Amino acid sequence: MARWDPGAEERLRRAALELYLEHGYDNVTVTQIAERAGLTRRSYFRYFPDKREILFAGSEALPPALADAILAADPDAAPLTAVLDALSRIGTRLVEEVEGVPQRRAVIDASPELQERERTKTAAITEAIRSALVRRHVSALTAVLVAELATVAFQNAFRQWTAADGQAGFDGCLREVTEELRSAFAGT
Repeated sequence: MARWDPGAEERLRRAALELYLEHGYDNVTVTQIAERAGLTRRSYFRYFPDKREILFAGSEALPPALADAILAADPDAAPLTAVLDALSRIGTRLVEEVEGVPQRRAVIDASPELQERERTKTAAITEAIRSALVRRHVSALTAVLVAELATVAFQNAFRQWTAADGQAGFDGCLREVTEELRSAFAGT
């Protein structure tokens, strides 16, 4: 086997997702994933630090991408508007570029360990939004409230998009969730 096999990382991701769906996350080993991908266990660890991170690889790029999009938003836009526009753009790119999103969601939903890992990643998103808003000269309290509310909207839109099995656009799901929130606040 080649030391740096082209396409190995993608094969590992695909193999892990298949095995997690077939046997459950807890019942799959790194060795099984590597073997399914036609690689060695040692090769697996060149790409991923553990069997959990294979599902979250690349997610570290999301917080800075969101922060950049918020900072690039119209300077006169209200804080929530700037954040929701950024979430719509970044979320749409995310669901278009990442393979197996609904399957990945099913694996995470079935594992408390993965749900905990996802909460850590979500906290990083919330912090990136908050920090970007502060850099836009939004008050600290408003920045926290908008960041937390926007993160909840993003998560719910993502779940709605996943449940629709790709039949709805992410931006439409986010708009629908946002309208529900506005209705809830308005009492309608």
